[in-house]
Amino acid sequence: MQTTGIEAGDVVCSVALLEDEKVFYELINEGKKIPPSASSIHHITNEMIKDKKPFKMTQVYEVLQKNSTFENTLIAHNVQFDLKKFAVSGLQWQGDVIDTLKVTKHLIKECEQFSLQFLRYELKLYRQEDALKQKYGIKDALCSNNALHDVFVTKLLFEYLLEYATVEKMKELSFQKVLLEKFPFGKYMGKYIEEIVQYDSNYVNWMLSLEDLDEDLKYSLEYYLRG
Repeated sequence: MQTTGIEAGDVVCSVALLEDEKVFYELINEGKKIPPSASSIHHITNEMIKDKKPFKMTQVYEVLQKNSTFENTLIAHNVQFDLKKFAVSGLQWQGDVIDTLKVTKHLIKECEQFSLQFLRYELKLYRQEDALKQKYGIKDALCSNNALHDVFVTKLLFEYLLEYATVEKMKELSFQKVLLEKFPFGKYMGKYIEEIVQYDSNYVNWMLSLEDLDEDLKYSLEYYLRG
């Protein structure tokens, strides 16, 4: 999924799905303009979505709605963000979920970052992309942060994680808080949180005062502050 931004009022502007052996990808117009800051990341412009349909009139909506049952599982990187944006556009997902972001944080703690593109290189997932694209009949090159490219990387990441945990275990981990070892961003990015708490607690307390702080980072900062 790609959106017009990350704020509460932002909406979806593209969605890609893999369902069994089928691939779906559509640009979407939910009536909100895409700012340059968002276009610079996913390369979708207002001209590209000008004549596109709203989400509830697309094929990707039909596929999601059809599969929105307790028997099915939606797999995504940072799935809670996707679910919120789907809900804004009128889709309430009823099935299980696996969040590859949460699961990777739990199972591969040594990673310095957990963005999808970082993991693509860190875990050498890119080596399998051509074979996967060929399987689904994709011939064109795909740029990073494109929803279609992201869905392929997410599939490869999910298959990689299967070496560490079962599907059922991943479902559990998707809802459990993660105790992070290192700062994922900021002036101490890559540094151990436990060490920074000892000599720069002011910085840690400042981070805790930030609105919308990642729940895992907040949980980890509070944990190490308590000692």
